[in-house]
Amino acid sequence: GYRVALQGNFFGRNHTYIIFPEYNPREHIKLDPPLNIQSNATASKCQIWWSVPWYLVEILQYELQYKESSKSWETALNKTPPSSLPQVEIEAAELRSGVAYAARVRCKVSENEDLYHSQWSEWSQTTVFQRAELPEKTLNTRTVQFLFIPLSFGMLLYLFWNCKLSQKASPASTFPHQLLSFSLSIICTMGILR
Repeated sequence: GYRVALQGNFFGRNHTYIIFPEYNPREHIKLDPPLNIQSNATASKCQIWWSVPWYLVEILQYELQYKESSKSWETALNKTPPSSLPQVEIEAAELRSGVAYAARVRCKVSENEDLYHSQWSEWSQTTVFQRAELPEKTLNTRTVQFLFIPLSFGMLLYLFWNCKLSQKASPASTFPHQLLSFSLSIICTMGILR
């Protein structure tokens, strides 16, 4: 520990003012900012990670800021990683499509740490990223199966019900037309699903 005092001559008299009776440097640390901040954006999320000395990893906490590249840092959003790992994820829902973003991070000793205390470091260098565009939605085979089976079953029930009701009138004349109608419906449905 250290004893920090301010000494001065005021109105011809020497005075000593004690600033910190007992100054412990480990309680007043200012860390260097994180290094090598990098990002990887996909259509669903953006992963951002950075480097700090290995012996500090478990005692640090971080604050990430991100903003649209064209705007000032005053408009930035803050994100606190849930753990002491030097990484964070931003969900795609938090990002606008087709817009470039910049992010930076700073660190300090965790509030849970008893031996050391610090203030926030300066901000790191920035990383720039952009949310990947969502691919065009295409119907896969499983989707086609799930749609085709209920539609086919529904049409069969409809035709059966219609046929049963119309048999009272003239069964011979309506059944071929309903069968043709059912076949055309199936063909159209298959065409749409493809």
